[in-house]
Amino acid sequence: MLKRQTGFIALLAAAALLVGCQTPEPTPESSPPSDTRPISTPPPTAEELPTFNDNMEPYFPGTTNLLPRVFYFELDQAVIGQQDLDALETHAQVLMDNPRRRVMIEGHCDERGTREYNLALGERRSDAVASFLKAAGVPASRIETVSYGEERPADPGHTEAAWSRNRRAVMIYR
Repeated sequence: MLKRQTGFIALLAAAALLVGCQTPEPTPESSPPSDTRPISTPPPTAEELPTFNDNMEPYFPGTTNLLPRVFYFELDQAVIGQQDLDALETHAQVLMDNPRRRVMIEGHCDERGTREYNLALGERRSDAVASFLKAAGVPASRIETVSYGEERPADPGHTEAAWSRNRRAVMIYR
């Protein structure tokens, strides 16, 4: 019986030795998990968005929303409205960030008043916008002004609503 036990122990030892000595199966090199989702282009960053559209109209920086380029005035006034200050500040920044761009500012009036008075008032309106841009750091050499007085109405009507649309300054980028 001792011989039998010894044989059984030897068999167990050999089996344990064989199990312990087995070479493991080679594992494939780790690879990134496969992603079956389609590759999509990430949305553009603020730096990749265009500054101007094809008509040379500027966007609010980092967006595709156009900056307002028309600024309206009260009757017989050339004072920039409080509501326009943020947009004009942004225009100044756009011009500072794009040193090759220039801007023409057109001054306009409604049909009331003499031709001479309206030309002078249109000039004061375009100068008010130009002065704001210069004060914000835009070089005067990049700003032009012109007055059209009542000659180029936005609205040809003869009502207060039409006249209010004609009392304006318009920024045109070049």
